[in-house]
Amino acid sequence: MKTLSILFLLFTSTLVFAQETPKCIAGKIERIEKFQSKFVEARNIDIWLPENYDGNKKFAVLYMQDGQMLFDSTTTWNHQTWNVDDVASKLMKESKVKDFIVVGIWNSGTKRHSEYFPQKPFENLTQTQKDTVVNQLKKSLHTQEIFKPKSDDYLNFLVTELKPMIDQKYVVFSNRKNTFITGSSMGSLISLYAICEYPMVFGGASCISTHWTGSFANENNPIPNAFLNYLKGNLPNPKNHKIYFDTGDQGIDAHYPIHQIKVDELMKKKGFTDKNWKTAYFNGKDHSEKSWNERLDFPLLFLLKRN
Repeated sequence: MKTLSILFLLFTSTLVFAQETPKCIAGKIERIEKFQSKFVEARNIDIWLPENYDGNKKFAVLYMQDGQMLFDSTTTWNHQTWNVDDVASKLMKESKVKDFIVVGIWNSGTKRHSEYFPQKPFENLTQTQKDTVVNQLKKSLHTQEIFKPKSDDYLNFLVTELKPMIDQKYVVFSNRKNTFITGSSMGSLISLYAICEYPMVFGGASCISTHWTGSFANENNPIPNAFLNYLKGNLPNPKNHKIYFDTGDQGIDAHYPIHQIKVDELMKKKGFTDKNWKTAYFNGKDHSEKSWNERLDFPLLFLLKRN
């Protein structure tokens, strides 16, 4: 448990100090420094434009959480990245996916957990259950602050401030069919929450190594059931939405499969099929950008496959 806590502290509090503009293998990155919001703290936004983006035709848009971990390992705290530009460029050149740009939204460091934690499931807990979760997070995050989700504010920022700016500044499709969102770990939770709360905005979400536990406890943890109950009443319509899940089984990911199986059963009950939903299980894979990079082509192909 101590090792997981240290890892989590590194992941949430250190990323915010990476300041260099990332270099990319293909295409180019445009940075918006300290994007201002009335809902959340200012943060950098890194927009990746593929080589064939010339402003003459519209592209789809993929919004990605933890934007400072996406492109250049020389700028990240653990020297790992998703290498999104490399994977996406290859798939586009092979005409396997539709043309798209990537909007990398930086996390806010120490406030990442509260911004990415789905708010409504937490608010539906009893007070005793809330106290249990708060105490678990105090221990794992080594903080005395009282945990309180701010994800509704984060989604307001994304949907009412960031997306309108992207739609105006770049030559992109603004409709649901061409608007996607993805993330890993807590970033998966907020991406899933986004497509549930704003089904008219997002047409697809990929949730990689979804942190179903919310904290780092499987025992005496009401959060997984709270998430499941929320999804029962809030999953988007399978007729016009796609959702991708995956999980490894090493490190922190070892906590996830028992919960993912329950979500898989719910997806079936809600009418999702292999046409609009996929869950992939990766044996031997851990909770790292290296692992997520190795399987990034799966969610990209599922969400953005060229018709």
